[in-house]
Amino acid sequence: MPGSARASVVLTVRQIRSLAVPAPSLASLVAPATTAIVTSEVQNGVVGPQSALPALAEAAAPVIARLGALLPAARAAGVRVIHATASRRADAAGSNENARLFLAVRKSPVALLPGSEASEVVPELGPEPEDLVLNRLHGLNPMAGTDLDPILRNLGVRTLIVTGVSVNVAVTNLVMDAVNKGYQVVLPRDGVCGLPAAYADAVIDNTLSLLATVTTVDDLVAAWATTPEDPS
Repeated sequence: MPGSARASVVLTVRQIRSLAVPAPSLASLVAPATTAIVTSEVQNGVVGPQSALPALAEAAAPVIARLGALLPAARAAGVRVIHATASRRADAAGSNENARLFLAVRKSPVALLPGSEASEVVPELGPEPEDLVLNRLHGLNPMAGTDLDPILRNLGVRTLIVTGVSVNVAVTNLVMDAVNKGYQVVLPRDGVCGLPAAYADAVIDNTLSLLATVTTVDDLVAAWATTPEDPS
């Protein structure tokens, strides 16, 4: 380099996404023996008819339809389906109070009481007898608020497919926590949503794409149709 000047390299998000990183094919990445799907808060009181967030429920309608195609294909391939729901006791015992989001939930006309219909998974997605349902009373995502991590490890899971709502908070937090814990993360972009839609797209394109393999429901279904070998 001339003189004492030092060359600096500034990487853009686009350049980081284009870096050649050794990666398995999607089919091997989501091999059924080592893969699980988590649906985040796809429950009646959040995205169903009882939702206190009608705009989110409206945005989630096509997501629920896509998950209605994804989950049966996953189960048929032997991929474990885990539904992560959120609720709040009537006395709020054990629930967070340290952010505006939690205060808004407390004031919501829809009470997400444990065991209530509002806390149940939307009927379009089950749950089926082989599915697991993990409910949380606290935290921003199921990795922090439930036994999701040890359950995944007991199941031998190495790849987590993240779906549901919303990209604004829970989905993004779940992706980051899963990566921090050493999981490969796959995100079907038509299997998640957030508000505004343009913001959710920007988060996926500029943040989550750096952490997860972004794909589609159709690509996942096709990947399982190839019956890949276990990548271990």
